[in-house]
Amino acid sequence: MNSKNLVLIAVLLGLLLFGGCACSGYNGLVTQDENVKKVWNNVQSEYQRRSDLIPNLVSTVKGAADFEKETLTGLVEARSKATSVNINADNLTPEKIAEFQQAQAAVSTGIGRLLAVVENYPDIKANQNFRDLQTQLEGTENRIKVARNDFNGAVEAYNVKVRSVPMNLLAGMFGFQKRDGFKADPGSERAPDVKF
Repeated sequence: MNSKNLVLIAVLLGLLLFGGCACSGYNGLVTQDENVKKVWNNVQSEYQRRSDLIPNLVSTVKGAADFEKETLTGLVEARSKATSVNINADNLTPEKIAEFQQAQAAVSTGIGRLLAVVENYPDIKANQNFRDLQTQLEGTENRIKVARNDFNGAVEAYNVKVRSVPMNLLAGMFGFQKRDGFKADPGSERAPDVKF
């Protein structure tokens, strides 16, 4: 064999090796990207579960004749707004996630107000349906927290892959961008004042 053939063979082997690594890297990016989308869909599913519980909670509480209608109306309106904010997993921009979080925060506030006001109504608190719904709601809130943490973990794994050398070169070539996860609501870093 002459030296030209050896060089040609070396170049071909190098291209094959590079091509194999590039394909493997690209497939890894796609896998991570799809995982972020799947976990995002799980987050939305948990929020949907909470949203589905709200009409039952409101119906149970409406039974109290003199219950504050303003609290119920506020919760129903917050739920309606939150369910209208739909984010496609392919379009997880920081602005869209913030919009989703803001709508869900209004629901959380409405639920909190409702539960606080219910404290003044012993008949409602004693109602088995209300207690069951409250337990389901607490469980759902815990599942939402887990789903959000899972989403942040998936985003972290994806971002590490997208930003690591040499994968960052492939990511840039094929349009894979760094993603943002859930952030704490503004002001949540301060402990609330509890006054008796």
